[in-house]
Amino acid sequence: MEKGMKNPVLLRIYVGENDRWKGKPLYRAIVELVKENGLAGATVLRGLIGFGKESVLRTPSILRLSTDLPVVIEIVDEREKIERVKPKILEMVERGLVLEQEVRVLFYG
Repeated sequence: MEKGMKNPVLLRIYVGENDRWKGKPLYRAIVELVKENGLAGATVLRGLIGFGKESVLRTPSILRLSTDLPVVIEIVDEREKIERVKPKILEMVERGLVLEQEVRVLFYG
C-alpha cells in the first residue's frame, strides 16, 4: 500500500458512451472533476458489449453509424477524498450504476 493511503475505496461508475454532462462526454467530465479535486487517479474503460436497467443490448455494429457502448470509470483513493467528490458524481450520473467498495491496494507507484 502506498504510504499514507488509508481506507482505500474503489468507486466504479457504469454509464453509456453517449451520456453527456453540460455538453461533454460524461466520462470525461467525471475524470476532469476527479483530477481537479486532487484524487489519485481515474481510468475509463470502453466495453465491447453490455446491457443495463432497460435491457437494451449495447454492441458495436456495422449497420449503426453511432453506438452507445458501455463505459466504466474506475476511481481509487482514500475514503475521505472519494466522499468529497461522490455527491457531485451522483448528481452527474442520470442513468447508469455507481458502485463503491473497500479495496486493498497492493501497489501504487
